[in-house]
Amino acid sequence: MVPLMGNVAQDDGSSSVTSSPLKSFSLMSLSPPALLPWPPALRELKSDERGLCLIHLLLNCANHVAAGSLDRANAFLEQIALLAVPDGDAMQRIASHFTEALARRAIRMWPGLYHALDSARAVVLPLAEAAVARRHFLDLCPFLRLSFVVANQAIMEAMEGEKVVHIVDLNASDPTPWLALLQGLRARPEGPPHLKLTAVHEHRELLNHTAIRLSEEAERLDIPFQFNPVVSKLDNLDVESLRIKTGEALAITAVLQLHTLLATNDPADVRKAAQRAPPAGITQQLSLGDYLDKDHGANGHSPSADSVLSSPFASTSPARIDSFLAALWGLSPKLMVVMEQESNHNSAALTERFVEALFYYAALFDCLDSTVPRQSVERLRLEKMLLGEEIKNIIACEGWERKERHEKLEQWARRLNAAGFASVPLGYYALLQARRLLQGFGCDGYKVREEGGGRLMMCWQDRPLFSVSAWRC
Repeated sequence: MVPLMGNVAQDDGSSSVTSSPLKSFSLMSLSPPALLPWPPALRELKSDERGLCLIHLLLNCANHVAAGSLDRANAFLEQIALLAVPDGDAMQRIASHFTEALARRAIRMWPGLYHALDSARAVVLPLAEAAVARRHFLDLCPFLRLSFVVANQAIMEAMEGEKVVHIVDLNASDPTPWLALLQGLRARPEGPPHLKLTAVHEHRELLNHTAIRLSEEAERLDIPFQFNPVVSKLDNLDVESLRIKTGEALAITAVLQLHTLLATNDPADVRKAAQRAPPAGITQQLSLGDYLDKDHGANGHSPSADSVLSSPFASTSPARIDSFLAALWGLSPKLMVVMEQESNHNSAALTERFVEALFYYAALFDCLDSTVPRQSVERLRLEKMLLGEEIKNIIACEGWERKERHEKLEQWARRLNAAGFASVPLGYYALLQARRLLQGFGCDGYKVREEGGGRLMMCWQDRPLFSVSAWRC
């Protein structure tokens, strides 16, 4: 029917994104093709054919949006709408969220229209919905629980023998990790320490809930416990409010938070991106094979000026993250545990950001498709209210609005080292407990991999999705 389908495997009933359509993704040429000629026939495609077709359409649509060729982008969006549904297979679901993100990105070219539509919807997800979405992520995927297990083991080892332990949680949205830590501290041969938890979150209601749960558990276990709530966004946090005192052994946890401090509103970045974009109506010549070769140095060709300017290694860190890490170092923590998304969604170039995000979230949607029924209401909420919101933020937003600026561990290591932190290898028991937790999860696709320096990667199949690392002054 279309040249794209020439190399498509037959449908074997599998909907695995990472195992079928995206493997052929890197072979696609994204030079501008003719639109697919027979839209009604799109509905008759088999699963793998449909997945490849959606990838093809999405990437060409992204190129047209980036180039400002909105008539062409609209034509691709119409065809994607024939295939993408939020409750279908993994590729259909992810395509529905990327389509919405591209549409929102396109209408930003008409600021009046964009702001009128934006004000008509809830810009900030209601607190209850955000909390529910995060809880579903905790329950349906093992990644957060893995980070909690690893962080708690690292804290137990670092605080051995300490009589007063102070933990600062920079995203205290859930009491779950600290309930387990209380149990571990109670079992110490030397007895539990006096535990002080400083919990940072912008919503007081969540902090109150956490305080009640932990206070009740500490009383039941007969552990001296003090809870210090700090109502603040991370980018407005005053470290003085953390109330660190002399004699306290300090540990800090930062779970999926530090990347929000990378947001910048430098007009120069916008001008550079505009200068690099091709003229309206001319699609950027981008193939995923070229992108992957450039990203991993597989073919040895020199990177383009676009890739050099957008590379995290070619630019300096925003002053905000640098000053924040320096302030944390000034608190002299015995341990800081950092969990971040293992992907680069902070490129200035929309097309590079789009490709990286499509790979990353395809793997996340694939793992959900392999472990959670498609009709699950909890899965739909998670995909819409958490993952879908992240996708929209990465693709549709710029400047201060773009908070989901994920970067890879290698770049975080450079930043943390520059702030004065030294890497602490996560111990054998942290890795052992993580692998035991995965065994209990009952899915072979989830893996924990140890990297150089004792850092851990949490993977779906062979794709790293999250990193966990430990640091000290």
